[in-house]
Amino acid sequence: MKRMARALSGVLLSGFIVCQQPAHAADSGNCQAFKIVDTASTPLQAVSLPPSKRCTARMSNGVPLPDPSCTPGAINPTLTVDVLQNPEFRTTCVRSQTTTEAQKADTYAWYGTPHPTQNSGVTQTCELDHLISLELGGADTLDNIWPQCGPPGVVLVERYFKQKDTVENYLAKQIKDGVMDLSQVQKGIAQDWTQYLAEAKKACPLGKCR
Repeated sequence: MKRMARALSGVLLSGFIVCQQPAHAADSGNCQAFKIVDTASTPLQAVSLPPSKRCTARMSNGVPLPDPSCTPGAINPTLTVDVLQNPEFRTTCVRSQTTTEAQKADTYAWYGTPHPTQNSGVTQTCELDHLISLELGGADTLDNIWPQCGPPGVVLVERYFKQKDTVENYLAKQIKDGVMDLSQVQKGIAQDWTQYLAEAKKACPLGKCR
């Protein structure tokens, strides 16, 4: 009897056995429920990848931004406003469906950035960042990913990728609340996410939006 119970690998709930599904199956189901094509991608600018030349970061407000000829940003057109506003939607169903983690890590070489050996917790110095975040309808493709690193000598919360997280949380709330237009937000964050930084810090201290 015990062997049978283990084989069912389920949870007995109110007289019913609910089978436990692997995480990837649940994520896929989330995409299916919202009619999302997890591999769909539309770049904001057509580029050839891998790039034929070294990608060069540009600066804005003292912050490095990706090279638009390598990382123009890309959206998943099936991640509509209705989907992003639905509290049941989870970005895990569109993450790592098109590109592998190894392929994403190749972007370090594109930008001539050394791959950090210690890069977790308070020692994290870089993040393979979605230029247009998945919460804003971004695609999980190489033309929307770049290694965002630095600055050195600051606490974790002040690193560039953590500051951008605050911007992403702020903009995601604006979309969920129907305050901003999704298409304009996607273009704006791809062009220069620092334009939203001051307002985001006011509205979302330490990344937590009111």
